[in-house]
Amino acid sequence: MTEPKPTLSHIDPEGKARMVDISHKPPLLRVAKARGRIQLAPATVALIQTNQIQKGEVLTVAELAGIQGAKRTADLIPLCHPLALSQIQVRASMIPEGVEVRSEVSCVGPTGVEMEALTAVSVALLTVYDMCKAVDKTMVLGPVELTEKIKHELK
Repeated sequence: MTEPKPTLSHIDPEGKARMVDISHKPPLLRVAKARGRIQLAPATVALIQTNQIQKGEVLTVAELAGIQGAKRTADLIPLCHPLALSQIQVRASMIPEGVEVRSEVSCVGPTGVEMEALTAVSVALLTVYDMCKAVDKTMVLGPVELTEKIKHELK
């Protein structure tokens, strides 16, 4: 017995990319969480911890960049729907091997916010990279992953 072939919602019957029609979907409370890491040299970790990176306070700038990234997701990902986001949280924190970023994004709408949560983390990590590239040529991004996706009916 063969399993049915999975279909991609962003592909039309002719095999062309398309934006999915979500007009028939009810608005739900949607929440997505993501996380990611960037490995840094020990000397770079020390520079961030003592606020000695020339471009400024790395963790705060990364958090703000992540918020901006979440808000601009539909501008960056061609088939992503623009959403009115209700809440964006981005937290960057030091870990022994570098920086970890976590995001939580929510909205009330007809489609999920996982792309916004992943974009927030990715942009925040790229900001850390940008701010530290002058002092660290060994940085490694990743993994970046979705950790939770929730949808609830409105009461």
